[in-house]
Amino acid sequence: MDLLQLRYFQTVARFEHMSRAAEELGIAQPSLSRTIARLEAELGSPLFERHGRGIKLNAGGTMFLRHVDRTLSELDDGVRAVREAGDLGLGRVGIACETLLTITTVLGSFRLAHPRAEVRLFQSNAEEMERQLRAGEVDFCVASQHLNDPHLDSLELTREEVLLAVPRGHWLDGRDSVTIPEIADEPFVTTRRSHWQRALLDRLFASEGHTPVISCEGDEPGASQVLISAGLGIGLIPAMSRQAGTDTRVPVAWVHLDAPACHRVLTLVWRRDAYLSEAAVKFREFITSRPFMTHRLPDPRRPNP
Repeated sequence: MDLLQLRYFQTVARFEHMSRAAEELGIAQPSLSRTIARLEAELGSPLFERHGRGIKLNAGGTMFLRHVDRTLSELDDGVRAVREAGDLGLGRVGIACETLLTITTVLGSFRLAHPRAEVRLFQSNAEEMERQLRAGEVDFCVASQHLNDPHLDSLELTREEVLLAVPRGHWLDGRDSVTIPEIADEPFVTTRRSHWQRALLDRLFASEGHTPVISCEGDEPGASQVLISAGLGIGLIPAMSRQAGTDTRVPVAWVHLDAPACHRVLTLVWRRDAYLSEAAVKFREFITSRPFMTHRLPDPRRPNP
């Protein structure tokens, strides 16, 4: 068993598709298939279930992947540590968010304060964040949903109200607040189920015995306000978007939603035992040492001065 086998296995496990994994690795599919077969023979157990052209990790493969992720992550951490020891810069920090708009302001300030830090950004949903942290692909995630891995630590950055955004001229334009039953039949612009906005929408409606009507769903939370402004529906938008001034560029009307726990919690998440470069340490200190974006700003429904 060698490192190449483990990296090939990790990639196949991520795609659960031999052809796509081979394309990602830049090798021929038969060669990759033989490598995985040799690994399974050495372990004395299959790692995947085969279904025609598709494959899926079995219980043994899932367990083995957790150990492989930790092993390769430790090795990559060691390589980074040695390389950064002889580097005049601060090293690299990798950050994943559901939407990059979440940390634009903070990241700009961080780069001004630490110009020698190399920053790499990823846009990921919650499931992908967990995988990236496990594999050591990122140092931190700024998450709007709970990540379940017991090897992760987290710190709350802020808790903000989530507002209902409606197109200008909508019958709710000018209303101060609205209940879920009042909007039960309204078409919603939202994200796919893997994103926090959809999870919150489904929870709020389920608590009132309703299922939301979805008119548009996608993978880019930052596009929701544009689609709402265009009249495709109404939707849940964090107060940050109003306070950041997007209302002046993408006009919508804002309404409080009279529902329990209609808020978003942003947390900084990292792997407990991970090596952190100097850049990563500086970033964690920076983002946790100052008020984060929203909780000292005015009522998000009022026009910006």
